[in-house]
Amino acid sequence: MKLFNTPLEAFLHWEKNTPNKIFLKQPFNKTLHIYTYKEAGQEIRKIAGAIQAHKLPNQSHIALLSKNCAHWILADLAILMTHNVSIPVYPSLNSTAINQILVHSESKLIILGKLDTYEEQKQGIPDIPKISVNLFGVNDGESWENIVLSNAPTTDISPSKPDDLHTIIYTSGTTGIPKGVMHTVGNFMNSINTIGPLLSLKDHSRFFSYLPLSHIAERVISAFALTIGGQISFTESLETFAADLDATQPHTFFAVPRIWTKFQEKILEALPQKKLNLFLTIPILNNIVKNKLKKKIGLKESVISISGAAPLAKEVMEWYQKIGVEILQVYGMTEDCCISHFSLPNQNKIGAVGKALPGVQIKLLPDGEILIKNPCLMKGYFRNPEITSEVLTTEGYFRTGDIGEYDHHGYLTITGRVKDQFKTDKGKYICPSPIELQLADNNNVEQLCVVGTGIPEPIALIVLSQRGKQKDPKVLEVELFDTIKIVNSSLEKHEYIRKVIVMKEDWTLDNGLMTPTLKVKRNRVEKIHREYYKSWFECDDKLIFE
Repeated sequence: MKLFNTPLEAFLHWEKNTPNKIFLKQPFNKTLHIYTYKEAGQEIRKIAGAIQAHKLPNQSHIALLSKNCAHWILADLAILMTHNVSIPVYPSLNSTAINQILVHSESKLIILGKLDTYEEQKQGIPDIPKISVNLFGVNDGESWENIVLSNAPTTDISPSKPDDLHTIIYTSGTTGIPKGVMHTVGNFMNSINTIGPLLSLKDHSRFFSYLPLSHIAERVISAFALTIGGQISFTESLETFAADLDATQPHTFFAVPRIWTKFQEKILEALPQKKLNLFLTIPILNNIVKNKLKKKIGLKESVISISGAAPLAKEVMEWYQKIGVEILQVYGMTEDCCISHFSLPNQNKIGAVGKALPGVQIKLLPDGEILIKNPCLMKGYFRNPEITSEVLTTEGYFRTGDIGEYDHHGYLTITGRVKDQFKTDKGKYICPSPIELQLADNNNVEQLCVVGTGIPEPIALIVLSQRGKQKDPKVLEVELFDTIKIVNSSLEKHEYIRKVIVMKEDWTLDNGLMTPTLKVKRNRVEKIHREYYKSWFECDDKLIFE
């Protein structure tokens, strides 16, 4: 793997040396838009020229509001080319949240790409210049297409310095108002140069970009793709996701737990577990079935498959192992630029998030909270020195807010969040994450949240999976409480789950109960339902439908 000083330097290297290699593949309206490195370079320079025409001061903040698409990558490189700072904004945010970020970040210009609800979102955009991609139906401000058609490419390109601010990434807001995490160019390259060699991917490997590029993990992966001259493909829509992934067959795949469980659910709908178990015991069929299943979910050629953002149930990882997919859990945060812990092939302890990466220093506080220091920690929260000083210690460690424990071989297991702990009215503290992880083994459960503030013992709020929704309530109750009996046997008595409450609606991005990275917004779920805890707990039924 070649080492570069900036993502732009990496792009320029491959543009010069492999100009006709495919860089980006964007399906839209049944047409596949393909950019070679040479074609992308011309488009980037023209957009950079349009940015320069606004004569913004050096290191101005330029917002990027778009779903993952080829233009997101092109725009990000154009912003870097002009020595400005990108402000990625989650495309699922409403106008109020967008306005919060744009105002707080002091954005001077915004680039608008692939969006589903721009008519509502545009109300949150202050009076700043706009560049919009007409291909995706957004027509506001300057037209990206007209710039590419009419403008001359800029020739004013000079290298960035490692200490230059590269981006301000606003956290997804699981615990309140998003905070702007400042990362330099050097931070990004340190992250890539640490992780890259561990992935063992060849130059020009294929990538599939679908998790939000506004999130640190997908952003680092896309920057890594640049360093190896990779080919990045995108999905057109949720409806075409499976077909687009199948067509790409990426060499690496990163997913959050909810994606892995969705894939598993789809496979079992077509091939029930009993039949799958039978096929896997027959030597002639074993490999044929494994290869067909891996191709079906788009992972036949994946060299490394990764899970992150939240813990993945052991049983799910073991299930995937049986069909020939080894899932490696990783642990990192926006603030540490993903450089924390990583599971590796042949060094994978199921249930753990791996060992500390090179250059990472760790401390555990008495309550188990993980403190981390590495060479690419954030420079702080933008315009928020008070909270920055709260999370960065005088020794330069970042307080993650996660609770963890190490085994004798150095493998880390995340056991919860400091702020997620709650106290029942018996005065007992409960850490919900380990309990939730065990309950998630039941495939009737899509999402869940263990709660218990103000009641004697915890209860489980659950959203049923498609499979669970089709079950007779009596059968469902038996299956759920069979799992709970097993889970309770491993818990202290004060931690026992006594009641299960089935939610009447799914927790989604649209109703504000999930983050853009598909994590449950615990605070929001609790705020809506807390007033019912007592009546649910006192109800005679064990399984309660909201």
